[in-house]
Amino acid sequence: MRNNLSNILILKVFLVLFMAGLTLVSCDKEEVITTDPSVKLSFSTDTVIFDTVFSTIGSATRYLMVYNSNKNRVKISSVHLAGGTSSPYEINIDGIPAAQWNDLEIPGGDSLFIFVRVTVDPNDENNPFIVSDSLVFETNGNVQDIDLVAYGQNAHFYTNAVYQMDGIWENDRPHVVYGFVIVDSSYSLTIRPGARVYFHKDAVLAVANEATLKVEGTCEEPVSFQGDRLEEDYQELPGQWGTIWLTAGSRNNEIDHAIIKNAVIGIRVDTLGNSIQPTLKLSNTQILNMTGYGLQALGSEVVAANCVFANCGESAVFLGIGGTYDFRHCTIGNYYPYTARQTASLVMTNYYLLLNDMGQVTDTIARDLSQAFFGNCIVYGNKTEEITMARTPRAEFNYLFDHCLLRTTKTSDPLIIGSIFNEDPLFTDPTSNDYTLDTVLSPAVNAGWMEIINSSLINLVNDLNNNNRTLDAAPDLGAYELITR
Repeated sequence: MRNNLSNILILKVFLVLFMAGLTLVSCDKEEVITTDPSVKLSFSTDTVIFDTVFSTIGSATRYLMVYNSNKNRVKISSVHLAGGTSSPYEINIDGIPAAQWNDLEIPGGDSLFIFVRVTVDPNDENNPFIVSDSLVFETNGNVQDIDLVAYGQNAHFYTNAVYQMDGIWENDRPHVVYGFVIVDSSYSLTIRPGARVYFHKDAVLAVANEATLKVEGTCEEPVSFQGDRLEEDYQELPGQWGTIWLTAGSRNNEIDHAIIKNAVIGIRVDTLGNSIQPTLKLSNTQILNMTGYGLQALGSEVVAANCVFANCGESAVFLGIGGTYDFRHCTIGNYYPYTARQTASLVMTNYYLLLNDMGQVTDTIARDLSQAFFGNCIVYGNKTEEITMARTPRAEFNYLFDHCLLRTTKTSDPLIIGSIFNEDPLFTDPTSNDYTLDTVLSPAVNAGWMEIINSSLINLVNDLNNNNRTLDAAPDLGAYELITR
C-alpha cells in the first residue's frame, strides 16, 4: 500500500514539474522577439484611398491590416503619421486614437488592425483636391510607409435652413443638406444644370404651400440628388436620405433631367393647390433605388414624360387618394434586389383610411381619381401582378392604358387598349438600373403610337437619352428608343 502511495506521489510530482516545464517553454517562446534587420512587415494594401470627402465632414472609416509573416514576435518601435498632430488623418489602434504609438508587438503569424479617418479643411477651390499623408512603420531599423490619399471637395452646406427668398443653387460646388431645407411660402428654389445635391441621413428638401421648385437639368448636365456617403459601397444603396417633398399647396413645380436615387421616397407630392398648372411636371428623370416609393403622389396632379421609376422596396409609382395623372413614354420597372417586395410596381387608389390610436379603421375618405393616363409606357417587374387598383365606388376611378407593355393579369380590361401583356421587354440590365432596350427582339420596339407623342404637354420627340423617336416605323415603348447602327 505504501509503495502504491509513493508511486502516486512521484507521479503527481512528475506531472507538476512537466506542466511547469511546458509553461516555461511557452513563456520562452512568447518572449522571443526577432531583432533581425531583414524582417519586414506586410500590409493589406500599399495605399489607403478615400473617395471624395466633403470639407469639414469626417470620412467613413477605412482599415489597414498589418501582417507579421515571421515565426517570431516582431516589435514595431514606432507607428506614426508623417504629418504628426497637424495631419488631417486620424488613426486608431485597439480602440485608442493617437498620432503615434511606440513598441507595438505582433506575434508570429499574426496581424494588427489599424483604422483610419480623415477630415478635410475647406479652401477656396471649387474642384476636388487631393489631401495626402502617410503612415510610417519603424521595425528593427527598417522604415516602411503606407500612403493615405483622400479627394477633398468644398461644398455649400445647409442645416435646417428655411428659404424666405428666391434661391438659386448653381453647379459650382456640391450642395450638402443636413436635417432639412424648406422653401418657404411664395418663394422658389431654382437648381441649375449640372448641380449636385447630397443629403445626409434622413435629410429632406421640402417645398411649402404656394412655393415652387424648379430643377433645370439638361441631357448633358443632369441635376443629381443622392446621399452624402460617396464610398463605392454606397453608390447604389437605398434608404440613405429622406425625400423631396412637394407639400400640400406647393405649385408649378418642374423637374427636368434629374437623377434622384438612394432615398426612402424619391418624390412625395401632396394635395394640389389653387394653380391651374400641374403640381409637378416631371420630365427626363430617373428615380432609382428607394426603400419606399419612387414617386408617391397623393391627391395631386402630375404630368410625367420620359421618366424611369425603378427598383423600389414598395411601389415604384404610388398614386393615392385620387388626383389627376398623365404618364407618357415612362418606364416603371421593379426588380428590387434587397428584400422581397410585397407591393406592385404601380398602385392607384381613390380613397384613404382614417385610423384611431389603436390602428383601427374609423372611416374611409373618398376622392376622385379624375384621370390616370398611361401612354406608350412600360410597367414591368419580377412579380406576376405589377398593377394594383384599390377603389371605392364612392368616388370616380378613371384610368386608361394606351399602347403599353404591362405585366398584369388584367388582360381583359376594356380600359387597357392597344397594349402588350406579359412579354419580357428585354431590358439591358434592370437590376443595375439600365432600362434601355437590349435588342430589336424586344416587344416594346416600334409598339408605340405617334398620337401619344403629338398630344403630349411635354416634348417627346426625343427620348431620355436625346435620341429621336420619329425616324423609324413607330416609337418604342418606355423612356428609351432603341438605336441600331
